[in-house]
Amino acid sequence: MAEPRYKRILLKISGEGLCREGGFGFDNKELHAIAEQIAEVAAGGVQVAVVVGGGNFVRGESLSAHAHVQRSTADYMGMLATVINSLALQDTLEHLGQPTRVASALSMMQVCEPFIRRKVVRHLEKGRVVVLAAGTGNPFFTTDTCAALRATELHADVLLKATKVDGVYDSDPKKNPSARRLEHLSYRQVLTDNLRVMDMTAISLAMESKIPIIVFNLKKTGNIVRAVSGEAIGTLIGDEVRSVQNIEVQPVV
Repeated sequence: MAEPRYKRILLKISGEGLCREGGFGFDNKELHAIAEQIAEVAAGGVQVAVVVGGGNFVRGESLSAHAHVQRSTADYMGMLATVINSLALQDTLEHLGQPTRVASALSMMQVCEPFIRRKVVRHLEKGRVVVLAAGTGNPFFTTDTCAALRATELHADVLLKATKVDGVYDSDPKKNPSARRLEHLSYRQVLTDNLRVMDMTAISLAMESKIPIIVFNLKKTGNIVRAVSGEAIGTLIGDEVRSVQNIEVQPVV
């Protein structure tokens, strides 16, 4: 890969990123493709922490809305799903020769380490990828918020938000073929215009910590490597960017 722009990154991957569109569970091809890119980035000397969602198995908010399951219980179920995903990613990375550790916010000593900030930092310094499981360990907080929190704790240079779209658009690209991708946004614009890029807590925390966020399409081969190399892909969210003017921005799913 090209000379990396960042020394330490926090990569946020949704659970759906591990399966095909509309699928459930894992797709081995998708999992392997993601792991290959992470391993390539780590081999380039970049310290990589990963937060994985659990939506390919269960979403706490959706489950509690359509079943007789309390929201807190449903959220804990979602955290367990992230552990399943993290273990799968760990073994796939190690199959590729990349040393990896899983650190969980919930205690699961038989299968992974507990999240201890100083220990995770040491793993990163030794070139190990660390997959951060179980969100924050608390119900009612999303894995997006976990990503912003861990990026802050670990002093990451950037938060890479890997999604199924190319970035943030001025309108819904599924409904408007003329929708334009916005290259730069400030944290304040995202909050003020209620853009559904990440939840508001995550954006607020990133803004307070001054951690830039890059929103990009995970499904395009090589995009993780491109983002780390500093290529202009997706949408960059941060204060030290040129403002986007004369655009009426609509919330985008």
